[in-house]
Amino acid sequence: MRDLLEAVAAGEVSPAEAEAELAGYATSGAGRFDATRESRSGVPEAILGDGKTPAEVAALAETAVETTGRAIVTRIEAPAVTAVRETVADTAPAATLRWDERARWLVVTTPSFERPSLDATVGVVTAGTSDAVPAGEAAMIVGEMGAAVTRVDDVGVASMARTIDAVDRLRDQDVLIVAAGREGALPTVVAGLVDVPVIGLPVSTGYGHGGNGEAALSGMLQSCTALSVVNVDAGFTAGVQAGLIARQIDATR
Repeated sequence: MRDLLEAVAAGEVSPAEAEAELAGYATSGAGRFDATRESRSGVPEAILGDGKTPAEVAALAETAVETTGRAIVTRIEAPAVTAVRETVADTAPAATLRWDERARWLVVTTPSFERPSLDATVGVVTAGTSDAVPAGEAAMIVGEMGAAVTRVDDVGVASMARTIDAVDRLRDQDVLIVAAGREGALPTVVAGLVDVPVIGLPVSTGYGHGGNGEAALSGMLQSCTALSVVNVDAGFTAGVQAGLIARQIDATR
């Protein structure tokens, strides 16, 4: 501890970094950032943009970059992206920003940050183009956890020929995340065709009775084939589950 205190006094370590090392988290005016979550659980800490002001998102992203070398923000809108970019330009000018406007995620990394690398591949599958938003969030966190990502898009059961054409690619993956709205049939079909874990991701597309993802969630929960299911539009959760499976696969190879 004395070495750490002396490093803070010498300006070699910031107070936020020291707090994170001692307590496991760092505190800012916007809240506490769990800087040790990834080392503790294998899951990177992410900042949820929903419900936060742009200034709050920027403050937490700054703390994340300072303590871990990376900030992951989900459900982020353009004003918050601008706030993060301006903050990072002042405090970590060499950092790079990647923003997916459609899937609403932002990742900031410093040049010294080393992303994990896993010997495992996760397939992220969509029934249709409308399922791209939560699927994109899932693919992002899978990649940030170190697994390779294969996208297989627009293979929904409205035309089973599209699904069958993709079977060989699906079977080549170590884990599958399958996103679908409407009645949520695609994960059930895919799980009956492959011998790898399938995670169903219900999407809030569709309308009428059972809209907003309710029918998709119910259908996946009632699947006749074996699969796991996350909440509606929970792309981050699906991606984390696939990433954790990928970590175990990597450990055995």
